Amino acid sequence: MSAHVANGRLVVWLTFFLGAMFQIMPLPKIVEVWRPDWLVLVAIYWAMALPHRYNILTACFLGVLLDILLGATVGIRALAFSLVIYVVVMHSQRLRNFPRWQQSLLVSSLICGYHLVVFWVQYVVVGETPIDVVLFLPAISSVFIWWWLFLVLRNLRRLYNVR
Repeated sequence: MSAHVANGRLVVWLTFFLGAMFQIMPLPKIVEVWRPDWLVLVAIYWAMALPHRYNILTACFLGVLLDILLGATVGIRALAFSLVIYVVVMHSQRLRNFPRWQQSLLVSSLICGYHLVVFWVQYVVVGETPIDVVLFLPAISSVFIWWWLFLVLRNLRRLYNVR
């Protein structure tokens, strides 16, 4: 393994680490409901940029990690992550050519799908999870974060020659 491949992997896993930290970082109650899904956004970017390397297995691992960090039932977010990343990997060539505004709308719909899968599985497992409009607020904030996050991660990928 060459040194630059190892550095590229380190950069990607550091971005996953930062996404997880932003995901569990405590926020005030008024802002908490608008928190973007940082780890999902980072996983979507890397699955779109490098689908041969960061795919469903990575998404499943990150989902289990997030379940453990949040203290939730293990496997719920792993399933939702895997479904979202499956869609991204299967259409990665097409998604890369979309304009940023279309990408952000698609990312928003993927985040909505992610939250619906998490809600549905929690409803089946726990049985008393009420649906609320607050469920979709992270998808709205993720639209605006995607533009910035895409540029930052693309510049990191080019700077460190991640392949």
